[in-house]
Amino acid sequence: MTARPTNRFPAEPNLSQPDDGTRQLLQWGAWILGSGILAAVLLVTVLGGFSPTGASTNTGWFALIIALMCIPFGGLLLALGVAKWFRNRRLARLR
Repeated sequence: MTARPTNRFPAEPNLSQPDDGTRQLLQWGAWILGSGILAAVLLVTVLGGFSPTGASTNTGWFALIIALMCIPFGGLLLALGVAKWFRNRRLARLR
């Protein structure tokens, strides 16, 4: 008895990938980056500002921590989303 191949013809590739995560990367990256920028603006304007040794108030410290976490992470997510969006545009143009 011979074994039959399980898949003689490969499945056709999905030419349109409507949900590959690009939209989510762009949305979440923008939201996280915006939150970090908002925290930084609030720190400077409302929450007492900061000096080389840190923030002036406890709430200012919280805003500083939020800003220092959200700005780099949100920026990286947004950059990845933009790169993926450009790649998808290029692939769609080549089809």
